[in-house]
Amino acid sequence: MRPLVIRVLAVAAATAASTWAWAADADHGADLARRWCASCHLIEGTQKQASADVPSFAQIAQKADFTPEKVAFFLLDPHPKMPSFPLNRLEAADIAAYIGSLRK
Repeated sequence: MRPLVIRVLAVAAATAASTWAWAADADHGADLARRWCASCHLIEGTQKQASADVPSFAQIAQKADFTPEKVAFFLLDPHPKMPSFPLNRLEAADIAAYIGSLRK
């Protein structure tokens, strides 16, 4: 019985570690947003300029139907209003997590 308990605990620990490893990183998302998004979007309060006709990241975060998953999918799905950026799934999730961190 004891080896079974040890195996169950090992699997649980490995699962928790892998889940943590894949968690979105809002700080990395902020860095990516500064690089890719700041030319059009106001991504943070200290930013000097942005396009007036696009929503700020804070406005996106406050939308009633906002979810990080929706934003990440939107970033990966080609759409005509935004330039195509070479983001992978983790980078899109990181940017979405950063936007989510601005939700009040």
